[in-house]
Amino acid sequence: MALGSPVKVVLGSIAFGIFWIMAVFPSVPCLPIGRTAGSLLGAMLMVIFMVLTPEEAYHAIDLPILGLLFGTMVVSVYLERADMFMYLGKLLSWKSKGAKDLLCRICLISAVSSALFTNDTACVVLTEFVLKVARQHNLPPHPFLLALATSSNIGSAATPIGNPQNLVIAVLSKITFGQFLVGVLPATLLGVSVNAVLLLCMYWKPLSIKKQEEDPIVGAAAEEAVNSHRFSPATLSHISSLNSQDWSSKLENLNVQSSPNLTANAGGSSSGAEQSLRTRLSSSENEINGAVTEALTPKNKEVAIEVTSIHHKKDDSIHSVHSLHSIHHKKEDSVQSIHSVHHKKEDSVQSIHSVHSNRVASVDGLSDNEASLKSVEGNKGKRVILSPKWRRLLWKTCVYLVTVGMLVALLLGLDMSWTAITAALALVVLDFQDAQHCLEKVSYSLLIFFCGMFITVEGFNKTGIPGTLWDLIEPFAQINRVSGITVLALVIIALSNLASNVPTVLCWEEEWRHRSSISPEEERKAWLMLAYVSTVGGNLSLLGSAANLIV
Repeated sequence: MALGSPVKVVLGSIAFGIFWIMAVFPSVPCLPIGRTAGSLLGAMLMVIFMVLTPEEAYHAIDLPILGLLFGTMVVSVYLERADMFMYLGKLLSWKSKGAKDLLCRICLISAVSSALFTNDTACVVLTEFVLKVARQHNLPPHPFLLALATSSNIGSAATPIGNPQNLVIAVLSKITFGQFLVGVLPATLLGVSVNAVLLLCMYWKPLSIKKQEEDPIVGAAAEEAVNSHRFSPATLSHISSLNSQDWSSKLENLNVQSSPNLTANAGGSSSGAEQSLRTRLSSSENEINGAVTEALTPKNKEVAIEVTSIHHKKDDSIHSVHSLHSIHHKKEDSVQSIHSVHHKKEDSVQSIHSVHSNRVASVDGLSDNEASLKSVEGNKGKRVILSPKWRRLLWKTCVYLVTVGMLVALLLGLDMSWTAITAALALVVLDFQDAQHCLEKVSYSLLIFFCGMFITVEGFNKTGIPGTLWDLIEPFAQINRVSGITVLALVIIALSNLASNVPTVLCWEEEWRHRSSISPEEERKAWLMLAYVSTVGGNLSLLGSAANLIV
């Protein structure tokens, strides 16, 4: 592409320069408005300076890339809720055999997680875990943080969803997920291995020092912090809350506390039956008490009358003897009647205690973590409800299955943008509650940043500067020669660290797609090399990758 008019070149360069400054240094003293507002400012200046028309600006926004970004962020939010990242953090210290083993494990886990959930998400999630594990084992954190940042960048190059520039390359080049993975995976595995070896060589001595005796209280607190930490990857911030076990126990405790009223609200026949039985037992107890009173009072009165009769009729000794015998027999009958009534009363009290203990046992059975089902008998029949523990386990299984299904669909070559959006909406429906809380965690500022960047870079391409630079480099950067690959890689690394990798890809994508001098196979190879080199090149400087800044 030829250079535009001098006015367009100058004004377009000014707008792109402002965008670049705000993207690399978002808090400059003269204009501390941040990256997102800086990208919108650059886009607005491109339209105001008439480098682009409003229609061209709207057309420059790539909706498939935005849809893919949005879908992957929503899936990451639900994976965070399903404790996926907590399990990844636990893998860091599970049966660790020392500092060197921990460093190699961080390299592997961060590379895999960044390939599946983007490098920014992996760094946000795992940085806190790495710090806490290092603190728990009294180890210096710097080697592990470098391993996390560098391996996340390298691992993210393996898939189209590993980082933003890969998303752009996959959508623009029409390379399928499987082709991308097969083409870049060998270089990624080699890069992660070499990175681990270099870090071990650099920090062999600090990692060889045996850890000091650890305070058991501090160690237990650190381990609890690692196990209980929760994150919100999409918003690049973390949330400290209960882990899954605490959450399940809280739900079950609430269930036990509300269980006496549960059946009354949801059917009520079981509680009503217990209340009716308690009423009948209470009335029976009252009847027993009445019988005791009736049994005692007449007998005592009769005994008293007979005793008085004996005192008044002292002269008649035979009659007195017969009366005394009669009184004795009646007294024994009365005592037997009293004992019988007491036994009946004790049996009824035991029956009440038995009903109460059965009810308590049934409630305790419902609250047991090992119980899998609750039976609630209603007026219209019996229904079975899963306990909170099993409901959460079923939901987490569905989240993992949907995520695996999304990856399989991507490997089969389905449209990446609509596949990610479909998986995100499937998780929203399976959650079966208001999705506002999860959707609020999506980084909409990143989506807006991409919109402004698309417009700004399109305006910069209209000036003709990227095409002119490519015309100068192309004779020395042929993809079919080793020297050409070397020159092209060095140029990409330099531009990725100066202008950031995503703008570098967007600036040259038009030139690469319209070159007829290379075959389709060579073109795909060039795109894959651009993805790998621009991603791995971000490890050379702190500003070369957003993941580095996060760590």
